[in-house]
Amino acid sequence: MATKDKAPRYVRIANAMTTTLLRAGFKLVGPWIVFGNYPMYLLTVRGRKSGLPRTVPVAIIRRNGKCYVGSPYGIVDWVRNLRAAKEASLTRGRRSETVNATELPIEEAALVLRKDVKDGNPFASYFGVTKDSSLEEFEQAVASHPLFVLQSPLVQGRPQAEQEERQSAKEEHPQSQAH
Repeated sequence: MATKDKAPRYVRIANAMTTTLLRAGFKLVGPWIVFGNYPMYLLTVRGRKSGLPRTVPVAIIRRNGKCYVGSPYGIVDWVRNLRAAKEASLTRGRRSETVNATELPIEEAALVLRKDVKDGNPFASYFGVTKDSSLEEFEQAVASHPLFVLQSPLVQGRPQAEQEERQSAKEEHPQSQAH
């Protein structure tokens, strides 16, 4: 039987406290609860077996206008649930948003993680990489520590060609012509 990845006990205890604070409306940031570069959210995803909502605190990586979430503790239950559901709810303070989650291909995930680690991601050691690791080492890391891009359904549903066409039209006709 395959072993299941699991966060260490101290992380599960800290997650319970963090979840309580986030539900109370505190806007926390990681990695050190009150200061850091990673805003913390409650990620709620439907359980793949039970169908019940499952909630876990996560630190969001913001890069190039996109939001990413990664699993420093491997393929844990919330990762399995997110893979199955492909959507989740992100809550911060009183604001909640439904997002579509797409697991990044290994090559793309490795590039995102490498850039984030080079910029000082304090969770790098959990992924088993350093800022000096090779691209191949980052690819190995994301194979067992998945990275997801989170997008609003409205943004994700709009075809890229349609977005480019609208941008092109705006550039050609910068003024609206009202008659």
